[in-house]
Amino acid sequence: MKITKVETLLVKPRSLFLKIHTDEGLIGLGEPILEGRALTCATAVAELEPYLRGQDPCRVVHHWQAMYRHAFYRGGPILTSALSGVEQALWDLTGKAAGLPVYRLLGGPLRERIRVYGGAGGGTPEEAAKSAKACVEKGYNAFKTGVFGGRPARIVESLAFVERAVNIFSAMREAVGPEIDMAIDFHGAIGPQTAALLIKALEPYQPMFVEEPVQCQNVEVLADLARKTHIPIATGERIFTKWGFREILEQRAASILQPDLSHAGGIFECRLIAGMAESYYAGIAPHCPLGPIAMAACLQLDAAIPNFLIQEQGSLGVGYLKQPFVVKDGFIELPQGPGLGIELDEEAMQGQITQEDWKNPQTYLPDDGSVVDW
Repeated sequence: MKITKVETLLVKPRSLFLKIHTDEGLIGLGEPILEGRALTCATAVAELEPYLRGQDPCRVVHHWQAMYRHAFYRGGPILTSALSGVEQALWDLTGKAAGLPVYRLLGGPLRERIRVYGGAGGGTPEEAAKSAKACVEKGYNAFKTGVFGGRPARIVESLAFVERAVNIFSAMREAVGPEIDMAIDFHGAIGPQTAALLIKALEPYQPMFVEEPVQCQNVEVLADLARKTHIPIATGERIFTKWGFREILEQRAASILQPDLSHAGGIFECRLIAGMAESYYAGIAPHCPLGPIAMAACLQLDAAIPNFLIQEQGSLGVGYLKQPFVVKDGFIELPQGPGLGIELDEEAMQGQITQEDWKNPQTYLPDDGSVVDW
């Protein structure tokens, strides 16, 4: 089997789908996307096509090494995201050729279903409580929320800001009770000066984890925050390859890693990251606010690693897949099909194909108009 063509499709709301075609008629699917940079990723994938054309797609790790190391300039969000989507598609082809799900090629499943979490939130305690209840009613037993309460954060925040965030979180906890797991995402947009105060104030409500309490590059501050709280610290969506996660583990800056399989290097690279994390007794909760192909890749990894915690999901595939994923009692059943275990619904997808590249929202402080993280 040889690769004959590489094709990308810009898909609503903010995805880039990849198809790798072969001379045997098999097509491998991947999602080589970086949010807000889909067109740039598509160009990066096109630049990999001359290497891929004519190759046996089943030499997945060999091709990863060649594309990564021969680039000379390595890593970073664009190159690694392009490489990640290609790697997913190569695994999809390998699994389809073997007639096996990818997780069986990685050693077989360690679980029979995959726990996932939903999203909830609101600008007031009442809105947030209603949203939390609605999430549970959809079949989730865990969800993640944000911290802003309708306003971006300054470097040093007021007591009112902290109290507003805590009141919203506590209302959600009261609405769903102690059996539902609730995580909170600071999005790397809270200053270190406020993050410690906010974590301490949230501790009585026991978040499942606090995600990106500060910018992920600020590893020493992450480690300092981790030592000051019993709440697990999570990070990783903006970290790339095993080399990027090494310092976080060595400094014990987070006990939950969140590699994104469409950014961090793909399925096998994230398997290696999970192995590194296991040696530090850290859990894995893959980041995935993306499309259904990325989600399918995550499920394959989730099935095959011992330290899997929970899976984020941005799309269950309705309007994209012939058989969308179904959440029942907080879990998705293990996919049984070969490769990534999915098939695109080409007819339904026609209305999703676009020429527009989604962009991240621009956020400014209301009192002086200065730029802040979002």
